[in-house]
Amino acid sequence: MSIGKANLEIFADVLMELAQFDKDIIVVTGDSRKSARLERFAEKYPKQIVEVGIAEQNLVGISAGLASAGKKVFAVSPACFLTSRALEQIKNDVAYSDYPVKLIGISAGVSYGPLGSTHHSLHDIAALQAINNVDIVVPADNFETREIIKACINYPRPIYVRLGRNPVEDIHALGTKFEIGKAISLMRGKDVTFVASGETVSIAVRASQILMSQGISCGVISVHTIKPFDEITILNAARETQVLITVEEHSIYGGLGSLCASFLLQRGVKPSFKIVGIPDEYIVTGTQEEIFRHYGITAQGLAKTAVELLRKED
Repeated sequence: MSIGKANLEIFADVLMELAQFDKDIIVVTGDSRKSARLERFAEKYPKQIVEVGIAEQNLVGISAGLASAGKKVFAVSPACFLTSRALEQIKNDVAYSDYPVKLIGISAGVSYGPLGSTHHSLHDIAALQAINNVDIVVPADNFETREIIKACINYPRPIYVRLGRNPVEDIHALGTKFEIGKAISLMRGKDVTFVASGETVSIAVRASQILMSQGISCGVISVHTIKPFDEITILNAARETQVLITVEEHSIYGGLGSLCASFLLQRGVKPSFKIVGIPDEYIVTGTQEEIFRHYGITAQGLAKTAVELLRKED
């Protein structure tokens, strides 16, 4: 796998490409054009960007108003603030009012690293899953990000796009088909399947390579869409494999793992199951890589977890 750009850079690049053909594309930022890599966009399309300053509630309210007038609005702010300080506006002004605002949460998960818990967004998927009429997407690499942003332009519903700030590995082959709401099976396995989202997908792929070198059949699924959830793909994987492990850059509560566990249990499918994510604690301070290593979100850590679960099955 090769290293690409940060997903938020791809977001900015695609928006630059599309805005030249569509004057209805409007970006609303909350003192975040630099961190969102939107400086070139602002220079080239000054009439298509609105800066509200550090005022996330106003940001979402203004975005809803512009969307009500037919504009294709991208509301951009750090994920930790967008989905906490402006949660009421997301619920009422966007979701309840049914305006197709594209909520762009940048530097998500633990991307901010040493800035610590105040800047980590480990709650955002949990909070937004509970709000009706907001779809949630978490791209794993540059390909998924590019396809999601292109699909967002004329997307008919409110949607939340969760983006990291660090360079990511490219995981998809040329010609891969993409559709919001449809998970992508990168490989299939009979012993273990990793069900991952966002930047943890590439880690799951590397873990699968370790396991396969040990003679363990391993699958990987990229769940880029949390809501609407691809039930069929997850159900098939759970029926075909001994061990199912979910991996995410989010709290172990209310994210991808909780969603899979609830779904499978209600359908009576009970594989050996493990949620790998951030535990319910004030997390250690460090870079994204250091935090991942501490909580076992590494290729070696995931491979070890899989082997331990397989041994319990024997």
